[in-house]
Amino acid sequence: MRLRLVPKNPAWNFFNRSKMWMAISAALVVASIVSAFVIGMNFGIDFRGGTTIRTESTQQVDVGAYRTAIDALDLGDVSITEVFDPTFDDDQFVAMIRIQAQENAEAAEASMVEAVRAALQAVSPDIKFVSVESVGPKVSGELIQSAALAVLAAIAAVLFYIWLRFEWQFAVGAVTALIHDVLLTIGVFSVLQIKFDLAIIAALLTIVGYSLNDTVVVFDRVRENLRKYKKLALADVLNLSINETLARTVMTSVTTLLALISLFVLGGDVIRGFVFAMIWGVLVGTYSSIFIASGVLLRLGVSRDWSKSDKKAGTQFSNIDA
Repeated sequence: MRLRLVPKNPAWNFFNRSKMWMAISAALVVASIVSAFVIGMNFGIDFRGGTTIRTESTQQVDVGAYRTAIDALDLGDVSITEVFDPTFDDDQFVAMIRIQAQENAEAAEASMVEAVRAALQAVSPDIKFVSVESVGPKVSGELIQSAALAVLAAIAAVLFYIWLRFEWQFAVGAVTALIHDVLLTIGVFSVLQIKFDLAIIAALLTIVGYSLNDTVVVFDRVRENLRKYKKLALADVLNLSINETLARTVMTSVTTLLALISLFVLGGDVIRGFVFAMIWGVLVGTYSSIFIASGVLLRLGVSRDWSKSDKKAGTQFSNIDA
């Protein structure tokens, strides 16, 4: 007996309360923006600046012991990773330690480095600090700008691709859903004060790709049904298309969530923020591809006869399978 997460032939009406879902989403987006400005983000070392220390020892790197020793110094956000390189000798063990910027960083850096050195020598007596580098707030601000530009560039590329693949109404619906997903993710991180670093930017870009994948699957079926049922109301075509792709959408989301939840529970603190962003992104991405992208498309309307070419429609590549 096969497992079914949705009925065999679902016939649910996803637009009988469309205005309510759109209103709730709009309110959550506004709340996310307000939270990001009022509460602020809990930026990690990547965006706040700090000190990077490269250590070398003849003893195996024990990340847990290193972290315990440094945590006792109460230096704030600390990241420790072991470095692997085939060129290293058999008795050469390297670690990268990143510590957030301290208050009065210029005066505190030297004493902080010495305190870290003393703490780690208690764990590994022969440890050496090969290099010590500091990242100031100016560089961190540039990283924030670059990260924001990366997300905006991804969304702009999606807008262009969907416009070429379908019509501009589909592109607006897809991009609205992507912006919705990104802003809600930022809002959740602001409210919960989860550390926001470059790994979360990677998660945001992954969320954009995942949400787009769901949206394109639905829109592709919408396009087929628009050609097949030319006299059917657009709302009915959208409902039919969503119902026809619902089993695939739910199965993809559930299997992805099973892997992500396992990583969240068993993966440890290092990747927990990234995995949480992915879990949230899968949930809101699945929701937005059904209620937001399709809801925007319903309100904008769309051409009902695609058998005739229209150079202004942006659908010149719509028949190409990709």
